[in-house]
Amino acid sequence: MKTRILPREFYLRDDVTRIARELLGKILITNFNGALTAGKIVETEAYRGIDDRACHANNGRRTKRNEVMYGEGGRAYIYLCYGLHHLFNIVTNSAECADAVLVRALEPLDGIGVMLSRRKMKKPEPRLTAGPASLTVALGISVRHNGSDLLAPPIRVGECGVKVAERDILASPRVGVGYAGEDARRPWRFRVKNNPWTSPAE
Repeated sequence: MKTRILPREFYLRDDVTRIARELLGKILITNFNGALTAGKIVETEAYRGIDDRACHANNGRRTKRNEVMYGEGGRAYIYLCYGLHHLFNIVTNSAECADAVLVRALEPLDGIGVMLSRRKMKKPEPRLTAGPASLTVALGISVRHNGSDLLAPPIRVGECGVKVAERDILASPRVGVGYAGEDARRPWRFRVKNNPWTSPAE
């Protein structure tokens, strides 16, 4: 598959929900020690630092964990959830804004055998990469890659000329952010309609 790596400008825009929608159909690629894997992004969630109580950087909160969010867009923000799951986010906007997009699900494209081995599975099925914790295992991503520049190996995001039409995008509230009050109801989770590789609806 011929893929063009997304330029920095794609990430530096100030509308994180638009970027989250436009990431649908893009290709997430990893290459660790010669093991190439790639999948089409089919589900995302947007988080806005300035006024989103579901965001790790809400109200200017700044910690060792979320410091990478305050850099310029186009870098990976990867953190441990519940001390177990490595979740992959893409920092967006200009420096100090702390916006990010969580990648929640992928449709496997390349290196499926490697993904199956990492997930200890025998055949491709949605649970291989449907869900943010599953896809990071399948693609070999962990917190040691936090801060990686997504314009260069080992983790990149590209496009192959496929654009998901607006009519094929489902918008719904984000998952697991009930603590965020009214912000929990923002329809900032985006999925490709009828794609079997998205994570279960809630």
